[in-house]
Amino acid sequence: MINFLKSALTEVNPFITTTNVMKWLKVRNEAIKVKVTKIPFSELDAWSFDKERGVLQHNSGKFFTIEGINVKTNWGNINEWEQPIINQPEIGYLGIITKEINGVLYFLLQAKVEPGNVNNVQLSPTLQATKSNYTQVHKGNKPRYLEYFVNAKSSQVLLDQLQSEQGGRFLRKRNRNIIIKVDEEIEEHEDFLWLTLGQIKTLIQYDNLVNMDTRTVIAGIPFDGTSKENLIQDDYQKGMLLSANKNVNSKYTFDEIIRWITLLKCQFEINLKPVSLFKTNNWEVTDTEIRNKNNKYFKVIAAKVEISNREVTTWSQPLVEPITEGIIAFVVKKINGIYHFLVQAKLECGNFDIIEMAPTVQCITDSYSDSSDLPFLNYVLNAKKETIRFDTLQSEEGGRFYREQNRSIIIEAEDDFSIDVPKNYTWITLHQLNFFLKFNNYLNIQARSLISAINFI
Repeated sequence: MINFLKSALTEVNPFITTTNVMKWLKVRNEAIKVKVTKIPFSELDAWSFDKERGVLQHNSGKFFTIEGINVKTNWGNINEWEQPIINQPEIGYLGIITKEINGVLYFLLQAKVEPGNVNNVQLSPTLQATKSNYTQVHKGNKPRYLEYFVNAKSSQVLLDQLQSEQGGRFLRKRNRNIIIKVDEEIEEHEDFLWLTLGQIKTLIQYDNLVNMDTRTVIAGIPFDGTSKENLIQDDYQKGMLLSANKNVNSKYTFDEIIRWITLLKCQFEINLKPVSLFKTNNWEVTDTEIRNKNNKYFKVIAAKVEISNREVTTWSQPLVEPITEGIIAFVVKKINGIYHFLVQAKLECGNFDIIEMAPTVQCITDSYSDSSDLPFLNYVLNAKKETIRFDTLQSEEGGRFYREQNRSIIIEAEDDFSIDVPKNYTWITLHQLNFFLKFNNYLNIQARSLISAINFI
């Protein structure tokens, strides 16, 4: 545990400075040839529509499908709708190899291009692979370093969690988030480099450098143990590390928070049934898009992809393209001297267990300019500059989403911000959030993305 904290408090790296990491990413961007071209569905290789089921699928039956669903729920103002959704029942690997060098834990990340990335190369986990990829359904090479995770002993595993993907776009999708520690020397490829956790968290402060898969993995790292707040000069960062400590007094106990979310899961229901994409209400299938008739939410497109350093260098696939840029925000406030996060319980149609904890504000499927009545949205949009602790554009997962980025914000509430909140909101310390991450399907991926950005240096 102390190794994680020491690495998070270390930005000095004798192998590469943080500034040079950004330069290195530019060099890798120039070295890797990338071409993504939108094409008609009819030109997809090995993908086709099953007209009888109304599903877009790969001919192997693997990877994922695009399906239509009908949703009925007693949550919120809209109780029934239909939409396309990604159905990818496989559990993939999101894995990072770590190694202790001169007493500091280093993380092996790669410069990886996903077809939907807004800026091509981003810092990805050591291993980022679906089951179809690592079992070589695509008939390409196995992902690098796969064997380290497959053969890892329990003593090497520092973190191992099943975590959800975007509940509004994926149907009950989960990935294995895993961090392992090695002692032996391993061969380094030119697309990989060793970074401290402090460097990674610093790089998250910039737009679109660290991809979503890296962010979700490091979000699960706890910082319990010996407190080192006295090493930190900034009051906000010091307060965040204190909030991460298990010995602090929180507004609500763990049992009270469990009761809060359990009650909501019992009160609200969601029922799904399949619908043909060709009969999905308010959606239409054209030669080039599956789109909402009112040009809202997102659309499904087809793309031909050429990436020079991938296991397979040329392929085609469907991608989900957003209509608008979204916003994701946590409001944090000191309660009894300890930072608490204002968390909402959020139902999304693809959630594995009905409700997950989400950021204070989450608008990623529709224009937030049309959501002025959403709790706390106006507060976030009108926040004073001096209260904004984090504000960047962060990409969604580029393997399924085409050039999707959302404004990601953490705001420290002013003194007059009330601690009395609607029933589907509650206040939780950073330690409690980290503790919930030990279990499956409690914190959604947007919450985890923001938690990963909390920096102590």
